[in-house]
Amino acid sequence: MPSPLSSDTGIRRLLAAAGQAPSVLNTQPWRFRVVRGEFAVLFADHDRRLPVLDPRGRSLHVSCGAALFNLRLALRVSGHRPLVWLLPDRDEEPAMLAAVRIAAPASPSARARALCAQIPLRRTNREPFSRRRVPAPVLAELREAAAREGANLVVLGRRGSAELLEHVAIAEEELARDHDYLAEINAWTIGGRHFDGLPGVVLGPRPENDPAPIRDFGITRPAQPRPTAEFEPWPQLAVLTTQGDGPLDWLRAGQALQRVLLTASLFGVSVSFLNQPLDLRDMRGRTDPHHRRGHAQMIMRIGYGPAVPRAPRRPPAELLREPGEPVAV
Repeated sequence: MPSPLSSDTGIRRLLAAAGQAPSVLNTQPWRFRVVRGEFAVLFADHDRRLPVLDPRGRSLHVSCGAALFNLRLALRVSGHRPLVWLLPDRDEEPAMLAAVRIAAPASPSARARALCAQIPLRRTNREPFSRRRVPAPVLAELREAAAREGANLVVLGRRGSAELLEHVAIAEEELARDHDYLAEINAWTIGGRHFDGLPGVVLGPRPENDPAPIRDFGITRPAQPRPTAEFEPWPQLAVLTTQGDGPLDWLRAGQALQRVLLTASLFGVSVSFLNQPLDLRDMRGRTDPHHRRGHAQMIMRIGYGPAVPRAPRRPPAELLREPGEPVAV
């Protein structure tokens, strides 16, 4: 079977799949170099890094890890087994995050095909969810998805979710007083026609609940008219953790995140994010207390929500990095 890296059409399809991964503020901070027929290299696009919200680059690495998972999955479904090296040349080229080489032909599993079909369908859902709880068998599938990528998904009960939601609200209040943070959010929550950022159509309504189970990115645009809505009173929360808290762990977290999100989409489960405490931890340089289940990398709200539009995506051609082209570090 010919390699998808051997033709312009195949490369475009792979990059289209990778580029539909979720990313912090939909910055899409990734670029790829393709050596025709042989391998693809993932680079961090530091021109799209968020220096205020993400000073360590943690969210950037998680975002790029999600794109890497999509690339791996698309290669699997094309009938090839990918071999992945994380941080293959960290000292010489720190922006290089992963190299992916095609190892041998391999028939994709039915689950791989099903997950790949969810790539263009997955959405971050900032709308109110129904009161229906995600059942135990589906939660088990989500935990297994995280575990397959070396991460842990901790699904909280009602009390744990309520306590975490209070921490989210406290972090949100502190962030709302940080003018540099608000300016950075404002720069990426934009109107008009763009290929990145968060347009108003994906922000969802303003929450009436207190504490709110949704991140209100509209706080920087108080004059912008948006409807209000009451969200579910007892949101179901989950935390994605890794054993370590460095670049390798962040890339693994991103791959685990995307496998979890595609699995959730496969079962009709909606997801949004409440990462304010993690962003505040990174911004203030605070030490992350090591929990026995690992370091928190993502906080997710899960449930059943309505259909929502997709945030815009950069065209595949824009994701290619030509040999010799510099990448900001």
